[in-house]
Amino acid sequence: MVFDVSVALTWVLFLALFPIAFFWLRRAWRIVVQRDFSEVALKRGELPANPQKFAPYAAAINLVCGGVVVAVIVGVVLGHFDYESWSAIAGVTIWCKFLADFILSRHAHPIVIKKATKPEETGGSSR
Repeated sequence: MVFDVSVALTWVLFLALFPIAFFWLRRAWRIVVQRDFSEVALKRGELPANPQKFAPYAAAINLVCGGVVVAVIVGVVLGHFDYESWSAIAGVTIWCKFLADFILSRHAHPIVIKKATKPEETGGSSR
């Protein structure tokens, strides 16, 4: 095996799966067990009005994606996946997690259209 850029990127991707799985599973643990909703459906660092409502969805997203990443790690270590398979599974999982979190945060923070108010008129006439 010749060490080149593709081998280095493969190792970077594989080693990056460990902290990714840790953070996602820790976030699911915090939501489900510790009832900590401080990271549920954040939008620009702000919580939604009712984070308990969206906590089960955030926990499911983190638990499923974290579990898939752990399965990929175990499959690579045991030799069950070739490079194309595990990198595709890991890449799709990471992108789906980002998109699912984005969709959940946008759903939790609905767009509120404020009606324009008329400026109050003063007593004088302006002709």
